[in-house]
Amino acid sequence: MSGKDMSYAAVTARKNDIMKASMGMDYESFVTSPVAFDYERLMGDTGYSHDDIVRIQSETKVGGTPLYELRNLTEAVRKIAGPGKGARIFVKDEAANASGSFKARRASISAFEAAKKGYEGIIAATSGNYGAAVASQAAQRGLKCIIVQEVFDSRGVGQPEIIEKSRACEAYGAEVLRLSVGPELFYVLLRTLEETGYFNASLYTPFGIRGVETLGTEVAAQVRERCGKDPDAVVITHAGGGNLTGTARGLALAGCAGTRVVACSVDLGGLHMASDRDFNRKSFTTGHTGFGVPFATWPDRVDVPRNAARPLRYMDEYQLVTQGEVFYVTELLAKMEGLERGPAGNTSLTAAVTLARQMDRDQVVVVQETEYTGAGKHHNSQLSFARQNGIEVRRGDPADNVPGKAIVIPESLEQVRGRVQDMDRLRASYLKNAAKAYPPESWSPEDIAFLAADVKKDVAWVRAAVKEL
Repeated sequence: MSGKDMSYAAVTARKNDIMKASMGMDYESFVTSPVAFDYERLMGDTGYSHDDIVRIQSETKVGGTPLYELRNLTEAVRKIAGPGKGARIFVKDEAANASGSFKARRASISAFEAAKKGYEGIIAATSGNYGAAVASQAAQRGLKCIIVQEVFDSRGVGQPEIIEKSRACEAYGAEVLRLSVGPELFYVLLRTLEETGYFNASLYTPFGIRGVETLGTEVAAQVRERCGKDPDAVVITHAGGGNLTGTARGLALAGCAGTRVVACSVDLGGLHMASDRDFNRKSFTTGHTGFGVPFATWPDRVDVPRNAARPLRYMDEYQLVTQGEVFYVTELLAKMEGLERGPAGNTSLTAAVTLARQMDRDQVVVVQETEYTGAGKHHNSQLSFARQNGIEVRRGDPADNVPGKAIVIPESLEQVRGRVQDMDRLRASYLKNAAKAYPPESWSPEDIAFLAADVKKDVAWVRAAVKEL
């Protein structure tokens, strides 16, 4: 790269050119204004039909995962629910995918696309399960792989969960670039993409989101086969929004018009994800409000010019749960259902307990993912790490949970209650961010129509909301 300015400002200024070279996709062709773009054309220009995606995933041990009914947990919920209440709880066991999480669905299409277009290797920036998924899929497609990962705080201390995921990436043959927390993650990603000429397997490309659509269509088909009806609610752990967007699109593709799409995040209010001090004071590396709220209220804060994950476009409800509630439900899943799975995937199971308690007995609520556990990903490792960082861990009322200070684990299932976010407040925050990007007085009718679709409201609602900004 001799002769090129490799400063932070220069590299980030070349972002669109780097992305075009690393995916063969020109985002500028989809953009219609600073706040709007042709979303469906972006998704369609991947060039894959749904049947193509199913076939591609089946080649690399992805998809077709089992759906289990959690009968014991359902009965436990019914004992504390009102008369006639206590919906049937099902879980889609995505730990059965190669690499042990639903992220294999996202990685599968990117790896296939990279191999098809003749790229020598593939790169992703992630500290989560996605890195292992990309590495696993790259190995099966004969591609080199580099994972750029935030691991350490300024003391050189890494979270056990992230270290375990780093180990998994290397086990699949990937090179891992380990960074300390801070703004350099996407800079290093862009620089590495430019230096290597590898394919960008970003979490937020249309290839990744299209890959998750099969999760939604599988849930629809399996619930119909088992229950003779569509799922009444599907609960989805929400961080960057790709899980929710892809699953919801798949449900829509399958014709599940009446299914309620419920997002769920761990409430880490008060902790800042880019803060060196707070980095190791959280016991969840994903599925929390540090990602969930910012990405819902402005998706285009990522390493690609336009994010294909648009969570507010598909979200009907947004539940928050505490860390202690998730750890408690993780134990219940193991002790009552014989499934030991990672806490991140059990975030949505925690919300499902609350929902099932409010729903009728003949209704069906589906938790659409699990993730593998073990080593640093196990909840006991996470709790030990929390104690080492001065966080109080005790039993009691989870309402007393204080992110970064106290993890309060419920003493009974009745204390697992979660709480609902104000959706219109989130939508208003989205519009405020849109107004910062482009003054509302300049919005065209097409801009307003895009924004209305992006917040799942009509044009009249957007116009009225803008007046109140």
